[in-house]
Amino acid sequence: MKETKKNIPLAVATVALGIIVGFSSLILSAILDITEHYFLNFNETNRMPVNISIFPIHRFLSVFIGGAIAAIVWYLLQLHYRPVSIKNALNGKRMPLNKTMIHVVTQIFFVGTGNSIGRELAPREAGAAIAQKWGKALDRYHLFHLDSEDKRLLVAAAAGAGFAGVYIAPITGTIFCLEILYQRINARSVSVSLIMSVIATMIGSILKGFEPYYIVGSRNFSLISVPFAVILGVLLGVAGTWFKRGVAIASAHRVTNNHLFWQLPLLSLSTGIIAAFYPQIMGNGRGLAQLAMNTTTIDKQILLALLFGLFAKVIITLFTIKCGGYGGTLTPSIAAGAVIGVLLGIPYIHLFPLVTLTQCAVIGATLFLAASQQAPLMALFMLFEVCHLNFTAFIPLGIGVAISIGISKWLQGATKE
Repeated sequence: MKETKKNIPLAVATVALGIIVGFSSLILSAILDITEHYFLNFNETNRMPVNISIFPIHRFLSVFIGGAIAAIVWYLLQLHYRPVSIKNALNGKRMPLNKTMIHVVTQIFFVGTGNSIGRELAPREAGAAIAQKWGKALDRYHLFHLDSEDKRLLVAAAAGAGFAGVYIAPITGTIFCLEILYQRINARSVSVSLIMSVIATMIGSILKGFEPYYIVGSRNFSLISVPFAVILGVLLGVAGTWFKRGVAIASAHRVTNNHLFWQLPLLSLSTGIIAAFYPQIMGNGRGLAQLAMNTTTIDKQILLALLFGLFAKVIITLFTIKCGGYGGTLTPSIAAGAVIGVLLGIPYIHLFPLVTLTQCAVIGATLFLAASQQAPLMALFMLFEVCHLNFTAFIPLGIGVAISIGISKWLQGATKE
């Protein structure tokens, strides 16, 4: 009886927050669409992840103006407030709902105008802030009693649900909650996080539908791709760890004072110049990742474009964080890994033509993501969900992810010693 009384408030909160967070993700997706429509004159789809048809000066102005506006908002916002991370929120630090939402919408606007950072942090922060507010409202009005551990679980689950509602990826949202945030797996945590992510996904799909986020053509992976995944696991375990370190350094030195007024616009100016002739640099990396996944022929011009995109995307994304921008690094990691997968896959497909460059891109994206996010299960299931892969991909991706995260953990341990 006592257990039942404890579960009822949690069950009510799970369903209610799933609905609220689902609509918050839907609204953020709509804001992104509106921003892209008015600034870049297009509607983003998996077939058209960036607008390559507008004039170069149009792309340049969109990125630069977006960066300048975001710099002003973030500076004013941070005069008396610092954005609270989800992990700090889990430890009890308050996420002011109004200020967090301003911060969240600014991230979406910043990405929507074409600046180089991931968009997935915003819906996660929105979900966490909403869940935290829910817990405080219950305490204030004495409606239901939730203990501190249940409140912590709801914050983690809502963050995962926010992601699920934007990317239409309920399993990924669930695992993000369990593997990265809550870090406790039991029947209670799995039930709460999965139900909330599924509800948020259903609501988010009202706007986004159930189309794959990336188009990958053939989803049938041959066992011949396994040796490639092994090789790539070693290499991308190293590369993903380096990127993770770069993000940590950039975040530790992020500008928050009045230097934000010139550093972020200057960074956006640089991004805009590149975007003028290389539009795939823009946004969260979807354009660059799709370019890699669309590669079917080996051509010098294409290879140079991919190589340039790899270095430009990684450098610009890191400097975006350093110069005061906020956002995720998950989708930029997918872009970087996909390009590396194609570049290293070229000699492999000469030996084993049953493996395609697109599959090399998917393997690379998954393995780089696993190491850069320190989340092997999330990386594995995210690519399954956003690419709509079938069961044949489990063996190469599973083996590759295991090697990638193993190498990454070994590197980090060796560095500490």
